[in-house]
Amino acid sequence: MPDARQLRRAVRGLIPRPLRQRLYDWSPSRRRRWRRVPGLLTVPPERGAVLSFDDGPDPEGTPPVLEALAKSGARATFFVLGRHVAEQPELTRRIEAEGHEVALHGMEHRRHDLLSPEQAEAELTAGIEAIEAATGHRPAWYRPPFGASSPTLAALCGKLGLSLAYWSAWGQDWEESPPERIAALVERDLEPGAIVLLHDSARYAQRARATATAGAIPPIAAAARERGLDLLSLSAAVDDGG
Repeated sequence: MPDARQLRRAVRGLIPRPLRQRLYDWSPSRRRRWRRVPGLLTVPPERGAVLSFDDGPDPEGTPPVLEALAKSGARATFFVLGRHVAEQPELTRRIEAEGHEVALHGMEHRRHDLLSPEQAEAELTAGIEAIEAATGHRPAWYRPPFGASSPTLAALCGKLGLSLAYWSAWGQDWEESPPERIAALVERDLEPGAIVLLHDSARYAQRARATATAGAIPPIAAAARERGLDLLSLSAAVDDGG
């Protein structure tokens, strides 16, 4: 008997990919939430653009992403899950050691906006504590799974010293896609100030592996260079000290 995730995947498979892409982009529910709960969508355009990765650290997906970033001379922000940080503290520290930023995606990959205020605070606090235990400091940024925020989460960000971040470009790399398609979708909206959403794990996706994302980084970095854009972490892009 197929589970709910398998059924959702089967239904999505019936929708032609170009139409799925338009539906993902359109997403009126996401737009409503973001109007109701504003967060960072772009950075100062004179600074360049931001690469960000959700759902790690992942022992399969994160290392090839880090290697591709190193070869491309790019920096990024990794929105990590506390559960996986606790399992992979050395990989979490490697992210920072290679010049990238560790930010919060929560403790577990679930809809934080559907939690009670008490549950949401426990979720974010546990994630912060896992990052602190691994890296020695608190994260500055929070991105909720699925980009699904709420007034409760926004208030918690203020209480916990977090800034809420969304995105303005993405590669839709949760689907089984070749690197070329992921890169083409990112390049479509890769402009000064863009925040790019990608994923360094396939654990919560409709694909088996995350290696295609690593393969998309070189062409994305090449497109950024052609457009005169540095690829930075979020904090480097918004910090007046650069």
